[in-house]
Amino acid sequence: MSYSHYTMGSGSRTARRTFEFGRTYVVRPKGKHQATIVWLHGLGDNGSSWSQLLESLPLPNIKWICPTAPTRPVALLGGFPCTAWFDAGELSEDGPDDWEGLDASAAHIANFLSTEPPDVKVGIGGFSMGAAMALYSATACALGRYGNGNPYPINLRAIVGLSGWLPCSRGLRNKIQVSHEAARRAASLPILLSHGTCDEVVPYKFGEKSAHSLNIAGFWNLTFKNHEGIGHYTVPKEMDEVCSWLTTRLGLEGSR
Repeated sequence: MSYSHYTMGSGSRTARRTFEFGRTYVVRPKGKHQATIVWLHGLGDNGSSWSQLLESLPLPNIKWICPTAPTRPVALLGGFPCTAWFDAGELSEDGPDDWEGLDASAAHIANFLSTEPPDVKVGIGGFSMGAAMALYSATACALGRYGNGNPYPINLRAIVGLSGWLPCSRGLRNKIQVSHEAARRAASLPILLSHGTCDEVVPYKFGEKSAHSLNIAGFWNLTFKNHEGIGHYTVPKEMDEVCSWLTTRLGLEGSR
């Protein structure tokens, strides 16, 4: 188990929560190590199931790191505890954002990538809530800071989000456009979003809206793919697209 300490100042008093993350699964590259991607599971899942799928992909130059989220009460499930990267209520811009949970998980993910060799390109991908977490990390990378104001330390080179949504979208455009550096980073970060049109868990409209919100905020290097008739799961065609996209964007060699 690993622990992430998150401190938030409130006047003279300090609120502190500790998040206990579960087991991390690592898939080693079968060829030359050119890229490392942290891949994030969905609500109630763990890193093991995705590590098995990722190991089967024809991407021999990628090292995959598949952490497991902390177990916590989730408002969306009526307070029932399960593995979750952050607390989530209704999937709308009107709901409150769990900045504390988002920042703690984003820092946990960044810690994995901070120890990778300097010549290895790094990225984040995920499914459902894991995709939401990947997109939050993308915004932190562009802004150069977490929601709590602490510096974001990683230069991300690729983001993949399957069947997810964008948390903390309110005001994102204004935050990015007031900084030339943030606008530059946003415009250059490659993002692949993919969503099934018959998703009954995270409706397709949320994926579509997230892509639009990112685009108008300045994330122009973004590809959005829809999958007709697909629900809240991934299919071989979608993963083939992920493989092709990563190979191109990260300049990988030796992939079949």
